[in-house]
Amino acid sequence: MNWINDYVRPRINSLNTLFTSTKREMPDNLWRKCDECGTMLFHRELAEALNVCPSCQHHMHISPRDRFTALFDGGTYHELPVPEPIADPLQFRDEKRYPDRIRDARRKTGEHEATLLAEGELGRLPVVALAQDFSFMGGSMGMAVGNAMIAGAERAVKRRAPFVVFSAAGGARMQEGILSLMQMPRTTVAVQMVKEAGLPYVVVLTNPTTGGVTASYAMLGDVQIAEPNALICFAGPRVIEQTIRETLPEGFQRAEYLLDHGMLDRVIHRREMRDELARLLRLLMNETPRVHGDLPAPSPVAQDVAEVVEAAKSGATEA
Repeated sequence: MNWINDYVRPRINSLNTLFTSTKREMPDNLWRKCDECGTMLFHRELAEALNVCPSCQHHMHISPRDRFTALFDGGTYHELPVPEPIADPLQFRDEKRYPDRIRDARRKTGEHEATLLAEGELGRLPVVALAQDFSFMGGSMGMAVGNAMIAGAERAVKRRAPFVVFSAAGGARMQEGILSLMQMPRTTVAVQMVKEAGLPYVVVLTNPTTGGVTASYAMLGDVQIAEPNALICFAGPRVIEQTIRETLPEGFQRAEYLLDHGMLDRVIHRREMRDELARLLRLLMNETPRVHGDLPAPSPVAQDVAEVVEAAKSGATEA
């Protein structure tokens, strides 16, 4: 029995130790499951596809930084500062204190707030863009979001640049109470600033865009664009069904349904969004269309002007 104690057990223990250490060192986020079809997707392939499932084309949430990298020329942009609002003005507490929720969201996302404001070039055209992060407290609209909208509008007017907003929110932030609801008129005023300056304001609605965000700046665009199958509504479908006690139509409040009923101008796949926005913004800014690549050199002139004129005269005489 000594060979069991001397060889087999140590061998088994070493294998268990190796397996445990390997499992401990393996990251938890290498694979991600598609919420729509259940396909397991490798994180690098998913990132290359801009967080769109290659199996069912479901558009998953994408961070504002990844969105801006895919949007701006060369993936280069400059983050714009946003005035810091008063922290926890209502001293709100539910299961957690509001400052603790903010701290947890910052630790989870690595972002300071639910929006990111930036400027860069899109098709060689200066553009100011704002994107909401649904991972940060559901992208909820609070005073910081209102400040970001106003800062973005002021920057767009100063630069004479279009203002593009990517919305993704569950509505107003309840922890800020009436102060969050006040952001609805504030953001509406910000949009009006851009329009009075004669500049384009374009909204890209992503999944989901609901509540007070839908009832304010998200539906005020000169052009309304949405990603495929995005949920866009004020009250959600379950709330409506419980209220009216009826079953809603298939695809109700989804992007394609709203497009068919005149609420949207376009539904655009995420991989096509950059080129579509570049063409649209140049058109709205009365700029010439963007040229893809280098134009071919003009064909050489076979005759000089005098020869062309002489040939024309000869032709007219013969006639």
